[in-house]
Amino acid sequence: MKPLAFAPNLVDQVYEAVLDAICSGRLAPGEPVVQEQVAETLNVSRQPVVQALVLLKKQGFVEPAGRKGHRVAPLDPKMARRVYAIRGALDRLAAREAARNPAAEAELSDALEKGRALLSNGTVADLIAADVAFHQAIYALAGNPLIAQTADVHWRHIRRLMGAVLRDGTQRESVWSEHALIADAIIARDADLAASLAEQHVTGAADYLIAQLEQDLAISA
Repeated sequence: MKPLAFAPNLVDQVYEAVLDAICSGRLAPGEPVVQEQVAETLNVSRQPVVQALVLLKKQGFVEPAGRKGHRVAPLDPKMARRVYAIRGALDRLAAREAARNPAAEAELSDALEKGRALLSNGTVADLIAADVAFHQAIYALAGNPLIAQTADVHWRHIRRLMGAVLRDGTQRESVWSEHALIADAIIARDADLAASLAEQHVTGAADYLIAQLEQDLAISA
């Protein structure tokens, strides 16, 4: 996290800075989120930090840690499964509709190139941003604004789940290989294949991450 310049939407900036740190793993599950430390790191007063933490708590990203403190909430396998179920349905629909768009090749080729360029030396935060950009490009190509609007409700949690997957270096190449297959199907105007691959991509990520989370819970029990 870097110091922030003052702006009218300072609470939003603090919120996004803390959320980015949680999604990328710089703030790990169980790690304390101390108001004074966050305020000092971001070069802001405590007031916007307090307001941002209230929102993060409401959304399930942080939880109480005694004496009005907070810590990063653990990833919940049940919540992850629910988020992935919604995302799988939306991504399947978006890929099917995007396969009807003649502008797909230019848009997806650019998103793929930017994502692959980060595989060797990109940060987790960079990889999350590129992953989000690829999927949002498909949403835009679908031509149905309701898909993106519906997905937006869940994308903060999806970003965190993405970060948990992408922190495992062994998963990064396969993620972008699957992206390439989805893009190829969309560009080839094969709507059925594009829809199937998009859903498989989400299902595979869900199976991998939920297995890891359940294993961690079993070890800590």
